[in-house]
Amino acid sequence: MAELSTDRRFHNLTQEQVQTLDQVLTEVIPIHGRGNFPTLEVKPKDIIHVVKNRLVKREIKVRDVRLNGSTASHVLVQENGTGYKDLDIIFGVEIPRQEDFQVIKEVVLGCLLDFLPRGVNKDKITALTMKEAYVQKMVKVFNEHDRWSLISLSNNRGKNVELKFVNSLRRQFEFSVDSFQIILDRMLESYLEAERQAIQELPSITVVAESMYGDFQQAMDHLRYRLIATRNPEEIRGGGLLKYSNLLVRDFKPASETEIKSLERYMCSRFFIDFPDVHEQQRKIESYLRNHFIGEESSKYDYLMTLRRVVNESTVCLMGHERRQTLNMITVLALKVLGEQNAIPNTANITCFYQPAPYMADHNFTNYYIAQNQPTLIYHPYPLHIHMQTGLV
Repeated sequence: MAELSTDRRFHNLTQEQVQTLDQVLTEVIPIHGRGNFPTLEVKPKDIIHVVKNRLVKREIKVRDVRLNGSTASHVLVQENGTGYKDLDIIFGVEIPRQEDFQVIKEVVLGCLLDFLPRGVNKDKITALTMKEAYVQKMVKVFNEHDRWSLISLSNNRGKNVELKFVNSLRRQFEFSVDSFQIILDRMLESYLEAERQAIQELPSITVVAESMYGDFQQAMDHLRYRLIATRNPEEIRGGGLLKYSNLLVRDFKPASETEIKSLERYMCSRFFIDFPDVHEQQRKIESYLRNHFIGEESSKYDYLMTLRRVVNESTVCLMGHERRQTLNMITVLALKVLGEQNAIPNTANITCFYQPAPYMADHNFTNYYIAQNQPTLIYHPYPLHIHMQTGLV
């Protein structure tokens, strides 16, 4: 495929999109503290401004600041009803040394102190204390091709503030619909200008967005019409398999039916390369469910069954035993989700068979039940084996 001209990657936001962006950046987002620590009330534009200024003071060069992910997609297209959760902010920075990660961490944790409510005595609060109280996860990567770090701030409703500091990152998107980045620098300058002039309305400005997928208009069509498209999924950690299944369960459709089966095979192959052990796979899937289905617990079962179908139809890289282990693990997770949701009534309409292996007594396994109209289950705790009487195997 010929290289796209650079300008086809970019798009100027409409005035309506700029207004939506303003609403996102000025909305108060709670950052919830653990234990007795108070909730921080933070506007994205304020924390971005403070972090950027302090990075510059600590001699970390900031190229630009961008809004990324589902929030950027929400700003660009609202009528398709996808909504957004995490607020993903990317600081483009120069990180020549690993020691710079420590500087970035100190800057972010120091900034959080500024957002503590009035009356809180900050004198004895250390950076480590702030990390334990408000940070959900921290990641750093420093190698030949990728050099970045992530600090995710906690929100009990799943709307985490994710601050990402990127020197270089080979792959900045999974699918075309999450490939958008809105460059915020002009918007941030307009807020400062409005404060200096003591005015409420923002001046008329041009805000630019970029699609890391390539063709901006094509990616926008995919977002508007809920279409799934990507390229080289083998370059994505985990292959994009979990996100792909999430898009399917949210009624997205493949943009190309002829290509999707090949792409699914690549997704599955990369997933099993990155997570070769069934216990690693389970931890990854459970983590994905925790992070992406807050407030949407009722969708977990459909998601896991969709994931199971994709793995069942597209996995060609595993031995038969390994493949069965993975399918069984996903099935048990799905049944466990039903139990957690109390979706399984205690009535005579349920058919469930529980048959422990005759040579293995293991009290750590739980009886799983299936709702009416779901497949009947025969469950052997060890070796892990599940037989579905209707349709799933």
